[in-house]
Amino acid sequence: QVQLVESGGGLVQAGGSLRLSCVVSGTSLFPRYIMSWYRQVPGKQRDLVARLEGFSFKDYEDSTEGRFTMSRNNVNNTVWLQVNNVETEDTGVYFCNAIYAGSTYWGQGTQVTVSS
Repeated sequence: QVQLVESGGGLVQAGGSLRLSCVVSGTSLFPRYIMSWYRQVPGKQRDLVARLEGFSFKDYEDSTEGRFTMSRNNVNNTVWLQVNNVETEDTGVYFCNAIYAGSTYWGQGTQVTVSS
């Protein structure tokens, strides 16, 4: 059973930084997984903010303007989302997502709240 566990959320002041982590367990094929981070705010759909395929192909949502960096460690089955110069618009629940061989997995989410 593949499981994703996020951590690193919390309250942060605008202009600060945060680093979200997602640990994937229950698979030995993690290097083949397409990993993504999504953000959801109340009343809205879950939106993609970053995606990483392998080590080199990265895709970021336009509004991140270079503030978001996604990375992975295939030894520890972990992905991170580094967010610098956070903005109030970054507030939301961040979900880790994994896709492989037609299956999709989600973590439980971690709340990020940015205060002005």
